Amino acid sequence: MNSRETAVWEIHQLLTKIDIPYVIIGGMAVQHWGEPRFTQDVDLTVSAPINEPEAFIKRVLDQFSPRMKEALAFAIQNRVLLSQASNGCPIDLSLALPGYEDEVMARAVAYEIVQGKLVRLCSAEDLIIHKSVAGRPQDIRDIEGIVYRQGELLDAAYIQRWLQSFADLLYKPEIVEIFETPWRKMT
Repeated sequence: MNSRETAVWEIHQLLTKIDIPYVIIGGMAVQHWGEPRFTQDVDLTVSAPINEPEAFIKRVLDQFSPRMKEALAFAIQNRVLLSQASNGCPIDLSLALPGYEDEVMARAVAYEIVQGKLVRLCSAEDLIIHKSVAGRPQDIRDIEGIVYRQGELLDAAYIQRWLQSFADLLYKPEIVEIFETPWRKMT
C-alpha cells in the first residue's frame, strides 16, 4: 500500500471500530471517478455526533496526531479536524451535518484500496456536488474529468437537485453552472 492507502486504512479501522459512518472525498475519490491526479492527503466526511463532537474528536486525536496547535478548538469551531496518520500522511476529517450528508453516507460505495481491504468512497455524484460547492479551479477541472469518465452513468437529476438547493441556500447560482457546463458538452 502507498502512504495514502495506509493512512485511509488506518482511519477506516478506527471509524469502523467506533461505529462512525464516513466516506472518502477529495483526491482519492477523484482518482477513482475522474481523471487521476496527484494528491498527498486523505479527505473524509464523517458522521460524528452533531451536538457533542468533542468526545469523537478527542478519540481521533488519541490515535492520530494533530497537524496544528489547538486542533480540538479549531475542529469544533470549523467542523474540520486536521490530523495525520502514523506514517505522517495528512488526514482532513470534515464533520458532516445532517440532511444532505446523510444521503452521502447512504450512497457510499465500497472501494478496494488493495486486495481484501474495502473502504467507503463517496459516489461520483456526491463528489461532483462537494466540488461544485467548493468551486475552486482544481475542483472545476476535477468535475470535468468525472463528467467525462462517468458520462451517462451519472444521476444528473440527483446532482441538479442538490446543487440547486445549495445555490439557493448560499445565494450562489453559479454553483449549478459548474456542473451544467461540462454536462451539456457530454449530452
